[in-house]
Amino acid sequence: MTYCGFEMRKKIFLFLAVIIVQCVFIVCPCFSEDKIPDGFVDVEKVIPSAVFDIRYFGMHNFVGEKVDGYNAPKCYLTRQAAEALKKVQDELSDFSLSIKIYDCYRPQRAVDHFVRWAKEIDNIKTKKEFYPTVDKRNLFRDGYIAEKSSHSRGSTVDLTIVPVPVPEQESYIPGQPLSECYLPAGKRFKDNSIDMGTGFDCFHELSHPANKKVGLQQRINRLLLKTLMEKHGFKNYDQEWWHFTLKNEPFPNTYFDFPIN
Repeated sequence: MTYCGFEMRKKIFLFLAVIIVQCVFIVCPCFSEDKIPDGFVDVEKVIPSAVFDIRYFGMHNFVGEKVDGYNAPKCYLTRQAAEALKKVQDELSDFSLSIKIYDCYRPQRAVDHFVRWAKEIDNIKTKKEFYPTVDKRNLFRDGYIAEKSSHSRGSTVDLTIVPVPVPEQESYIPGQPLSECYLPAGKRFKDNSIDMGTGFDCFHELSHPANKKVGLQQRINRLLLKTLMEKHGFKNYDQEWWHFTLKNEPFPNTYFDFPIN
């Protein structure tokens, strides 16, 4: 083979390689990061009676702004987690109660947003409400922020219980005075849920499910949520009364990053 012939074959090979790469990563929709993977469902379609308050789509959260990847106030979970959650809702509905969901699947890019925020030590505009007694420099050490979240695996949900008919939810106005999340229900941000002893995403020891410093009624309310969730296959995170992960989750080692649209 002549040198020119070798060079021509090499150019043809490189050209075909480029075409293949373009097909795989650009043309083929099956490889698109924006596509909802098989095995995930829109929870609102599975549980139309559920109440949704997707906090990271708005500004009322510990970051104080809409979080990366939350392009819509929607809740996606693996089919197994959604179907198990429906069983919880079915039991609550017999007592004129409903689940209220704060967060479901969370893209990895959202977790990355949390990590960047946690490293901005001087950004403490939400401290008074969400982490009033915690030094921001210790958020990683104390386990409040991490580089990976079970939410990104698609079978973790943050939720509470609301009465039915559902009371009107107080609107959050950016810039409004903040109140500590561990204060009694009448003094902290007015959530329309039954009283769980703290607000959602409260970085405080009173948020620990087993903390006995919260009132008797609040402990009963937490026990109701925990009992029903565990009955239908979820386990509770020991620092957050609102945080549950399906025990037999289908993607235990996969962290997804498709956006919520």
